[in-house]
Order: sequence, then C-alpha cells, then structure tokens
Amino acid sequence: MLTSFQWSFLLARLAIGMSMFGHGLVRIPKLHGFSNWMLGQFQKSILPNAIVEPFSYILPVAEFSIGLLLLLGLFTRQALIAGSFVMIALIFGSSMIEEWGAIPSQLFHAAYFSILLCFVHSYNVFALDNLIKKT
Repeated sequence: MLTSFQWSFLLARLAIGMSMFGHGLVRIPKLHGFSNWMLGQFQKSILPNAIVEPFSYILPVAEFSIGLLLLLGLFTRQALIAGSFVMIALIFGSSMIEEWGAIPSQLFHAAYFSILLCFVHSYNVFALDNLIKKT
C-alpha cells in the first residue's frame, strides 16, 4: 500500500514524464519539419546553425527518452537530471531569440524536475528502478 507521499511522487513523476514524452512523441515523426521550424526561429539570433541544427534533431529524441524513462520509473534520478539540463538549454535558447513567453513553462519544468529529484530516493517506490535494485 503506497503512502500519500509515495502516491504524490508517482503522480508527479508520471505528469512530468507525460509532458516530456508527449513533446517528443509528436515531434519525432516530423523531425525534419521541426528542425526547419527551429532553424527559422533562430535565424536572427547570435547562435549559429551549426549549434541550432543538431540541437533541433536531438531535442525531440531527448524529450521522448526522458519522458519514457520517467513514465517507466527507470533511471529516474538520471532522467530528472537530464530533464533539468534540457530545460536549461531551452531557457538559454528562448533567451537568445527573446521568446520570453516560453520561459515560464520551461522554468516550471526545471523546478518540477528539481523538486522531484529531492525526493526520488525516499518516495520513488513504484518504479522499475526498484526491480533493478533487487536483482
């Protein structure tokens, strides 16, 4: 029987996992189009295409992978850390194109990852991580 704190952690982990998974899932099938859109967004920024283009192809895969890991509760700590770094990169990118409207959502995601990271060892009981520990 899960405690309220364990349920809370599970539901919060699933929510942020679904957000990341969904972002990646819808972008991967249209990866080239997403990349072209992102290149267009950064055309007038100081960031060169040599940085933006690879990032535009990596981002959806990272979102999908991080989301899937969080949904499964697999490598949860590492996925939360990776998610935070993705958000930091997105905040930097949004700043470079002065897309101030996107930053609150990115900050929210970063804070969400950070808060979950504080409690991962105590409350992440319903996760594949725990099956790996037992073997």
